[in-house]
Amino acid sequence: MIIQEKRQIMLLCAFIVMVGGFVMFRYLPLRERIKIVKQTKAAQRSDVNTRQFQSRQVPVLEEQAEKLGESVGDYEARIPQGRDLGVFLGRITGLMSEHNLVEQVVTPGGQINGKELNCIPVDIQCKGNLSEIFRFFKGLQSLERLVRIEEVRLINDVSFSGEVTLNTRLAIYFRGSVGEG
Repeated sequence: MIIQEKRQIMLLCAFIVMVGGFVMFRYLPLRERIKIVKQTKAAQRSDVNTRQFQSRQVPVLEEQAEKLGESVGDYEARIPQGRDLGVFLGRITGLMSEHNLVEQVVTPGGQINGKELNCIPVDIQCKGNLSEIFRFFKGLQSLERLVRIEEVRLINDVSFSGEVTLNTRLAIYFRGSVGEG
């Protein structure tokens, strides 16, 4: 009987060692791999979802870029290489005359030099009614040269005849050519 009990104890110990070995050397490593695979799969799903969302945004971004391109227009072409101030001031006075603005005074200021762009402030004074002044500003927008309106002051006529005096400051830009500074 003792031998049989020893045999049963030996078989039980062998069974426990086999189960322990299986758990330690097979089950636990496989469980860890499954955990890593699930994490990788979840990360890949998240990445796929992100890329799908981003791919749906591409047409929206392309449309925005197209609209921005239309609003900016040919920005580089609107900033000439040299000052060419006389011709441009002639266009401004011609534009004022075209819109029936009177008592025209156009006074360029001193050149302001920048790294890539240079600027010349121009003070303008004239008289006319509001619709003529509005058309003048619309005309400034359509010029081939970039103009930034920095200040606008409208002064009503003391007799309230509908005539307004416009005092405005523009900034015109140009790229400095070699030798200019």
